[in-house]
Amino acid sequence: MTGHHRFAVALLLGAGILAAQNQSAPVQAPPVAPPPPASQVQTPQNAQQITPAGRLTGQQAAEMISRCLQLMESTVTVLPNLKGSSVSLLADARAVLQDLQRTPGNSSLTYHFLNDVQAYLQLTDVLPRPADLPQEGQRQLNELHDNFGRLETYFRQLLIAKELQLRSPDRDNVRRYAAANQSLQPATGSRVVFFGDSITDGWRLNEYFPGKDYVNRGISGQVTGEMLGRMKPDVIDLRPKAMILLAGTNDLARDTELKTIENNLIMITELARANNIKVMLCSVLPVSDYHKTENPRFEMSKNHDPQKIRELNQWMQGYCRSGNCTYVDYFSAIVDSAGMMQSDLADDGLHPNAKGYRIMAPVAQKAIDDVVRPAAVAAAPASAPVDKKRGLNPFNKK
Repeated sequence: MTGHHRFAVALLLGAGILAAQNQSAPVQAPPVAPPPPASQVQTPQNAQQITPAGRLTGQQAAEMISRCLQLMESTVTVLPNLKGSSVSLLADARAVLQDLQRTPGNSSLTYHFLNDVQAYLQLTDVLPRPADLPQEGQRQLNELHDNFGRLETYFRQLLIAKELQLRSPDRDNVRRYAAANQSLQPATGSRVVFFGDSITDGWRLNEYFPGKDYVNRGISGQVTGEMLGRMKPDVIDLRPKAMILLAGTNDLARDTELKTIENNLIMITELARANNIKVMLCSVLPVSDYHKTENPRFEMSKNHDPQKIRELNQWMQGYCRSGNCTYVDYFSAIVDSAGMMQSDLADDGLHPNAKGYRIMAPVAQKAIDDVVRPAAVAAAPASAPVDKKRGLNPFNKK
């Protein structure tokens, strides 16, 4: 049920209760906190004029959201019929709060929760007020109204921040590796760029592949569309022999359509191939929920659907099989019998730990060995000695 639907249901339900009880006394709604002055609402024009004291921090907003649910639960018996009318709203608000605790600051969930609070407040406004309404109950309803107004302002700030991020001239975070790219030594004939998101970003390549010309260009949190925007500065201009791409988990977490992810991977692959860069596409890693008792946010399967991970991996296998690229199967190396990442390979159920990377490294190296052939030995002078044991000149290229 959408927020607008819940709002309409609340109105109809409240009106029905009023009609059924045939109340003649006028309804006295609790005072509603006035909207914040225009000077306190952050907009692109006045964003720099707002003092930090006038805004909620993410932590303060999270605490206020929890407080709103407490106030809803404590005021539910204050008005006649409020408890029965708000059962579904309270259940939904509890579920949304649990999701928000896993993904703090999520604008979609914040919007969902605010819709629940708004519908609850609308019920309190239309239901009849008893003459002996407890003073504490009235105070809590006033506090709930006030918190709702402040959270609405916080929500607007979230949307504005997202809009400014999307409008940024460096949406894809190209500046992250700009200086490193300038200072990079000329490429060898076996340079490989590791390209991807946080799983690549956190991989200390020098430790797992010592002495190799392997360049890490992972950026935490990125989706395939942002990687596509970084292809030229962070891959093509580095003149590697090959690229090993591990991407897609953040797209899936944002519920991006599989077709969109596939199209981005195809474009990345075609750009690389057009520049004579061989491509290795890595399977999306499995996730697990084994550590959710340590932290509810570690219930990774909720936002990383294991079925969609398998579907995307199957598509990648077929795409690579057609001759476009080489498939690197990390998934099979670290999945357990339940279809989850082995519990000891990631401390949060998503990002490999040192043991996880130790399993992934040889899988990556085997793929690289198959794709990146050693540079041919330069031809020797015609007088080079013949290897009597083999009966041929080892310096002559066959």
